This record gives sequence, C-alpha cells and structure tokens, in this order.
Amino acid sequence: MDAATERILRCVVIFGEGAAQTSQPKTLLKSIAEDVISARSSSAAIDLVRRLDPELVVVTFSGSATGETIQFIRTVQSSSPEPPVVVVSEEPCVDHAVHFVRAVAFDYIAGPLDEKTINRLIDGLKAIKFSDSERRKRFFCNECPAGVEIVGQSPGMVKYLDTIRLVSESRCNPVLILGETGVGKELAARAVHWWRYGDFERFIAINCAALTSTLLESELFGHVKGAFTGADREKTGLFEQANDGSIFLDEISEMTSELQAKLLRALQERTFRKVGGSKDIHCNATIIASSNKNLLAETQTGKFRQDLYYRLAVFPITIPALRNEDRRNDIGLLAEYFLESSANSARDGEFRLGEEAKQRLIQHNWPGNVRELRNVIDRAVILEKGDEISVSSLVFDGQEAQATPERATASASPAQKPKKEFSLKSAEREFIVRALRETGWQRTRAAALLGITRATLHAKLKRYDIQAPAPEKAEELIVI
Repeated sequence: MDAATERILRCVVIFGEGAAQTSQPKTLLKSIAEDVISARSSSAAIDLVRRLDPELVVVTFSGSATGETIQFIRTVQSSSPEPPVVVVSEEPCVDHAVHFVRAVAFDYIAGPLDEKTINRLIDGLKAIKFSDSERRKRFFCNECPAGVEIVGQSPGMVKYLDTIRLVSESRCNPVLILGETGVGKELAARAVHWWRYGDFERFIAINCAALTSTLLESELFGHVKGAFTGADREKTGLFEQANDGSIFLDEISEMTSELQAKLLRALQERTFRKVGGSKDIHCNATIIASSNKNLLAETQTGKFRQDLYYRLAVFPITIPALRNEDRRNDIGLLAEYFLESSANSARDGEFRLGEEAKQRLIQHNWPGNVRELRNVIDRAVILEKGDEISVSSLVFDGQEAQATPERATASASPAQKPKKEFSLKSAEREFIVRALRETGWQRTRAAALLGITRATLHAKLKRYDIQAPAPEKAEELIVI
C-alpha cells in the first residue's frame, strides 16, 4: 500500500451475505482502519453502527438481496451522525448501481476491492471529512450538538444552546419547549435527546394535534385486545416503545382535558396503563413536550390543566422567534444553508445569495419563522433563472402583490418596463409551471412544494390553462 492508504479510519463495519464475502474486503480495509468489524445480518450490522459510530460502512453485495440492501442503506443513513455507505458488488449491474445511489449510498464499486479502488475510496472519504468540517464551521457554532443541525452562530443562538445543554445534562424530566410555529422546537427536542442519550436510545415524536383524542390515547399508551371496537390485537404504545429514550409530544396544548389528566398521572407516578388494561407499566422515558401557545395563559382560561402545566414547567425552554434580535443575525446564514441543502438547488446547480436579497430577507418579519424562510428559499430556487438569488425571486406568503413591483424594479434597469413579464399573474403561472417541472408533473408533489392544496393547484391550472406535455415528454422530464 502507498502513502495514500495510511490508517485514517477509526472503525469500519462490513455487512455481507456470509463470511466468504467479507474476508477479502476485510483484509484490504485493515490497512486503512484501526478496527474492521463484520456482521452476518443487517440487524447485527445496524446495532454495530449505532454502538460504534463507524467512519465507513461497507456492504458486500452478490445480487440476491437488493431490497434488503437498500433498506439497510436507508436505515444506516437515518442514524446520527451518518456514516458513508459503500456497496461492493461481485458482478457489475447498472440497475443495482442506480438503486443504491438513489438510496444515498456514498459509492458503488463494481468488482472486488483492490489497492487502486481503496486509494480512490480514501481520497473521497478525505474530501468528505474536509467538506463536513468546513460546512460545520460555516453554519454551526461550537455549542451545537454533533447529531443535530441547528444553524446559527449569533450570541443569542449560543445562549439558547447553552440553556438546552444545561437542561439536558440535568435530571429534569419532563422538559417543556415553548415557541411560535416554525421556530425549531423539534430540533431543540432532538438536541435534548442527543445530549442526554446520544444515538444509543430511541427518539419518538408525535404531533398531538394530528389525531383524535381516542386515537392519540391509543398511540401513546397502547391498548389491550378488545378494548374498543376494532381492537382485534394488543398494541404497544409509544411510551412503552420509547423505553429508556425520549418521547416528544408536539403541540401538547391540543390534548383534551381527559387525556391531559392521564398524562399527568404518567408523569407523576412514572407508570401508565394501556387503554382497557389493568396492569401498570413503568415509564422510563424522558418526556419532552412543546407548544406554540402561552400555556400559562391557557390555564387561566381553562383550556389547559393548571396542574399539568406546573408539572411540565420545571425549566421551560423558550425558543425566540426568527424576527427576534437574538436570531435576526442568523437569517442570512440560514438562507445559505437552505440553498445548499435544498433538493431543488442540487438538481439545478449551485446558487449563491445576492446581497440585496439577503438584506430583504433580514428585513422581513417572518411570521412563519424558519419554516417560512425555507419555503421562500425553495420558491426562489424555482423562480431564479441565473445562479444568484435576487430580490426578484423572493416571494413571501400572502405578499405577492406587494412584492411584484419590487421584484421588477430589482431586476430591470430604470429604462426598462417589463410590466407583462413581472405581473402577478405571469409570475404565479411561471412559478407553478416550474414547480410541476421539478416534480415531473406530479400534481400532489408540486402542490406540496408550492405550499398549497392539490385542489387549489387544480383550480390554478384551469385558471392559467396550464397543461402537461405529451406523455413521452413528461417521461423524459421525470427521468431528468
């Protein structure tokens, strides 16, 4: 081995169909890694990934388990941090290569590993390490937990992360996170979990506003067979599934008073019963709750139980809105992060944020906070024809009419008057067409990208007489 294959990896996990497939790669990989561990099954390999935090995962593939391999790659990529996955195939196959790359494999190697391939692989891993290091320095402060991407480097963000760390490292349970819609409450909850458990325990999240009271109770606590009509088997609830990890109750204020009472008992006694059950089940999980409402004010109007509020509010963490002075300095950084990570920008090429556009973003009030900012950036990527996001491509929720003249002025010289091109109608029509092209003319996905319902999109298609291209052209667009 040459100098390029020096030991640069701490740990490599190999998953393959039997010992015969892992012996040859294992021997070569030992020259570049301090520890190379093989697993006979996907479950064993996933367990190793979660426990050992490897810097590379190698899958030896013989062509008989495509679906299992794809599922394995996706499971590995869902862990934090995400180790690169390389698939080594005995026989080259273009279809397999496409499937694995789409499943976010780092590389697909046709044929057995050799020294030349190892050298190329190491060069790629070094580039990733450098890129990740530079990216982390660019977007995240030193206080940000390694497993959660909370963008921001302002003094306010540092202070906010310090508070989360203090609560995480204490024995505080439950944990209450407050803040407006879209400020990043779930990211804060994941940060609490990461600092408390790392990647060793489960993090389970549920939106309390998304289910009826009966369904939510069954989801949280489970039910026994025959507890109600349709309960033909016993169900394990999320509290029990979380085990020694964390369960995140998003928008807890939407719980009914009766369910709040049952949750209060689970918090106080650290036990609960399944719906229709008589056996007490011990609860070890950290309970993290969030709300976009003022829960103290809700208790005064009787909409939220006062006893539950005071049980939750041991050390409430309030996340400031994006318009708050503590976070406003991070708006430009967040916009650049969304530009870099956007699936749209990855397809269209690299974009940069123009200075005028950046200032316009900083000046906006952001009622939808970080979530709204991401939507604005995704829209700008669709609208922008150049490689620099300009003010003319920024479309804010409910402000298209006010923004249209500004966009026209920003992109045209004083002598030009492109009124037709920059009318609200033409801008919206172009916006919709580009969203449809981005999604291969799939209306449901396009509606989600635009932030509207499918019915609204259908109405606008009729209004602007937008029709899909011929089938063969639509197929070409989807492939692209």
